[in-house]
Amino acid sequence: MANYHGTANFAHGSATPLGILLCNLGTPQAPTASAVRTYLAEFLADPRVIELPRVLWMPILHGIILNLRPRRSARAYAKIWGAEGSPLMVNSQLQRSALAQHLEGLAPGQFNVALGMRYGQPSIASALRELAAANVRHILVLPLYPQYSAPATASVIDAVSAELRQWRWVPALRTVMDYHTDDAYLDALAASVREFRARNGSGERLMMSFHGIPRRYFLAGDPYFCHCQATARLLAERLGLGPAEWLITFQSRFGREKWLEPYTDITLGQLAREGVGTIDVVCPGFAADCLETLEEIAVQYRELFEAAGGHELRYIPALNERTDHIDALAGLVLRHTQGWPAPSVTAAGAAARSRAQALGASA
Repeated sequence: MANYHGTANFAHGSATPLGILLCNLGTPQAPTASAVRTYLAEFLADPRVIELPRVLWMPILHGIILNLRPRRSARAYAKIWGAEGSPLMVNSQLQRSALAQHLEGLAPGQFNVALGMRYGQPSIASALRELAAANVRHILVLPLYPQYSAPATASVIDAVSAELRQWRWVPALRTVMDYHTDDAYLDALAASVREFRARNGSGERLMMSFHGIPRRYFLAGDPYFCHCQATARLLAERLGLGPAEWLITFQSRFGREKWLEPYTDITLGQLAREGVGTIDVVCPGFAADCLETLEEIAVQYRELFEAAGGHELRYIPALNERTDHIDALAGLVLRHTQGWPAPSVTAAGAAARSRAQALGASA
């Protein structure tokens, strides 16, 4: 541990690349009840995720939930698990590699990209130590959550802080708190919808489904609901959709309390009963396909919609490692590292930096 908490790895006068810590939620190590139980024990114990007194919540978590939920969740994971592993992990690793390659093309040798998951492996702590071992002294934390929420974004910051509290030489640190109105991100979303509809035709409605949070979190001041509304409105504008052609909903609620509404599953049933035959669903809050998109939306909710009388629910894939998505992430990196030791950019990198400055970065 001394290598990370002291200066043993630091060589004075050597190159110090800018570190990019790419973060996402995480995933079980396998689609088994045991692995899911380990994952859920960490995830649901986070006070950012479940805002209840620990003395009340922990007996419920360990006495009831972790004895019932893992088997059911493991069956859901098994439906989408691929030969290479969890879709979220596979997609996140592809994103890390694509972003690293893209930044290398812009500024050779100037950026080091590490992947850290909030829960499970590779952990945020291990990713930070990877960057420290690479002689990084400036770190940009980039949570792959376009819309800020305390259970997601703030929890990443908590994990970063918990690791850095143990370090003797703490690096300069910045965080991309959200990018819900970023032009390049919205352009990539719009392009993904257009391309899907060009191949498959347009459904009667475009549903924009976001992960929900308890309503009381929003009432306590969390901006997540407002960020989702802004993203949905701006995406609809880019697609030229009228008010009757799109809607916003919230999925993945947990427990009995009221969450953000309208609920995705209930709305799908209502639309089917009203005679809507075909619905396209896009999930703008998920940067990478995962259980909530590939199993909850594309399997569970498709079956629900069809059972209620709908003809077809078509899921539009997440942005994953699309070139325009990686370009958007690189733009965020260039803007948010302004003023740090300047990378020596190539001509292509200079053009990208100019685009970033045109979108609001300082010179």
